Amino acid sequence: MENDELYRDARVSPVSLTYYAFCLGNGNYTVNLHFAEIMFTDDKTYSSLGTRVFDIYIQRKLVLKDFNIAKEAGGVGKAVIKNFTAVVNAKALEIRLYWAGKGTTTIPFGSVYGPLISAISVDPGGLYLFKVSYSCHLLHYLILSKVLTCNKADFVPPPPSVNGGGLSVGAIVAIVVAGAIIIILIFGILWWKHCFEQKSSVPKELKDINSQTTIFTLRQIRAATNNFDRAFKIGQGGFGPVYKGVLSDGTRIAVKQLSDKSVQGNREFINEIGMISALRHPYLVKLYGFCMEEDQLLLVYEYMENNSLAHALFDGNYDRKTELRLHWQTRQRICVGIAKGLAYLHGESRLKIVHRDIKATNVLLDKDLNPKISDFGLAKLDEQNKTHISTRIAGTYGYIAPEYAMHGYLTDKADVYSFGIVALEIVSGKSNTLTNPTDEFFSLLDWANLLKEKGNLLELVDGRLGEDLNKEEALVMIKVALLCTNASPVLRPTMASVVSMLEGSTVVPDVMPGTNDLLDEKKFEMMRQHYQQHRGEREISETPSYGISVGETSAIVTDTDSSFLNARD
Repeated sequence: MENDELYRDARVSPVSLTYYAFCLGNGNYTVNLHFAEIMFTDDKTYSSLGTRVFDIYIQRKLVLKDFNIAKEAGGVGKAVIKNFTAVVNAKALEIRLYWAGKGTTTIPFGSVYGPLISAISVDPGGLYLFKVSYSCHLLHYLILSKVLTCNKADFVPPPPSVNGGGLSVGAIVAIVVAGAIIIILIFGILWWKHCFEQKSSVPKELKDINSQTTIFTLRQIRAATNNFDRAFKIGQGGFGPVYKGVLSDGTRIAVKQLSDKSVQGNREFINEIGMISALRHPYLVKLYGFCMEEDQLLLVYEYMENNSLAHALFDGNYDRKTELRLHWQTRQRICVGIAKGLAYLHGESRLKIVHRDIKATNVLLDKDLNPKISDFGLAKLDEQNKTHISTRIAGTYGYIAPEYAMHGYLTDKADVYSFGIVALEIVSGKSNTLTNPTDEFFSLLDWANLLKEKGNLLELVDGRLGEDLNKEEALVMIKVALLCTNASPVLRPTMASVVSMLEGSTVVPDVMPGTNDLLDEKKFEMMRQHYQQHRGEREISETPSYGISVGETSAIVTDTDSSFLNARD
C-alpha cells in the first residue's frame, strides 16, 4: 500500500489515546487519521477472531462512532484514512480515540482491543505529518497522551520573572523529586517484568490464546484436589490420572494430569487448549483453563457427573453396580446432541474443525445426561479452500473412516463416519470394537450391514430397552448411522443433514449403498485382519476422556508407511 512505512507499526491503548497540537493558528484545519489493522490476522488462527471498535472525538466532539478499522479498510493489513474538519479557536487541537466498549476484549490476548492509530496529519493549507507510533507492541496504560507539534512562528514566550529569571528553589526541588520518582518507577517496572518472565513457564503459543481460558497456578489445583488426593481420583488412562476438585469459589472441576511432557504431548496439549478455548457450544465440553508449572501439564474442565457415554452404555454389560440406565428418549437426545455439536464444529463455528477422534469415550455426560464432545487434542482446522487435509493418520481403531485409514484423506466426512459408529453403539448398547467376531461379521457395523441385507434392522436394538423403545425412531437412527458409515465419503450426509433427519424434519433416504458394494474384497479382508490383530489392545476406559488421548492404547498416531497401509495394496 502507498506510504506503507506509516503502517508498519502503530500505537494502541485498551481505553483511550489522546493527542494534542498546541500553538496552532486559529482557523479551519483538515485532520487526517491514518489507520491499518496490524494486530489481527485474516488466517485461520485465533488472531483472526479479534474485532476492534472505537469512537473518534475531535475538539471533544464525536465525529465518528463505532469505527472498525478492518471493516472500513476491507480487511486487515490494509490502510484507511479518515478525514475530518476541525475548527481551532484557542490555538490548540485535541484528537481523542476512545474505546466504545464493543468488539472482542481477549482475542488473541488481552489489552489489544482499544483504539489503534498509525499516523496523524494536519493540513491548515500546508501539511504537517506526524508518525505517532514507536512500536506495535502492547502499551499497558489506561490513557496515553501525546503532544504532536508546536508551530514556532505562533509561539509567544512567557515574560521574564521580576527577580531576574531562573527557577525558584521550590521548583527545582519539585523537578528533582519528580525525576527521581519516575526513574524509580521505570526500574521497578523493568525489574517486575524481568522477574515475571523468569518465573513464567507458559509457552509463547499459549500466551496468544483467548484469555477467557484461565491460567491456573499449581497451588490452586493442589488446593482444589486436596493435593491430588487418591480419594479425588475419578479415572486413569495412558495419559495420566483425572481428578475431581472444587475451586475456592465452589466451582466443581475435573483436572486432567498429563504424566509425560513428551514432544507429542506438548503439541497436543497446546492444540487442545487452542481449539477448545475458541469454541463455545452447549454440546462441547467447557475448558476452564490450564496449568504449566514445574513438570506438570494440567487441563481444567467443567466436571461431568455421569462420566462418559461409553461408561453408561457398555460398563453395565460387565458390572451391574456401575450400570447407568439410559432410556430410549435419553439415547435419542444424546445422539441428536452429538450431531449438533459436530454440525457446529463443521459449519456453524467461525473455525471449521475436524475432530478426528469421535467415539463413545470422548462423549461426556453431565448431571442431566446431556452429551458434551471432548478431546480436541487430535483436531484439525478445516481450511475451506482445500478439498481435504493430507495428514498423518490419528484416531481410534473401529471409528476411523476407510478413506482416512487407507489414504490419509481427511475431510469432515471422517467425523460423519465416526458419528455413524457411535450412533450404532447408542441404539445397540454394544461397542463397535468389543463385539465378538464371527464368520459372518467382525464388528458392530458389519453386523448392522448384514441385518440390513436380511431386512431385520431392529434386531440390532439393545434388548435392555424393552417396551421403552420407540421403534420408528430406532429405525431412523440405524438408517442414519448406515448413511453416515457409507464407504464413500461423498455419499455420506453432512452433520447438519443428520440433525435434520434425526429430528424428523427430513426423510431418511431408503437407498443406502452397502459397504461390500464399494470396497473390494481384498481391502475388506485386510480391514478384518487388521481389526483382529489389534483386538488385544482394546479396553473399556474407566476415565471420562477430558481432553487429549496422549498415550491411550485406543488412540493411534501412525505414519503413512505403516504395515497396514502398505499391506492393503
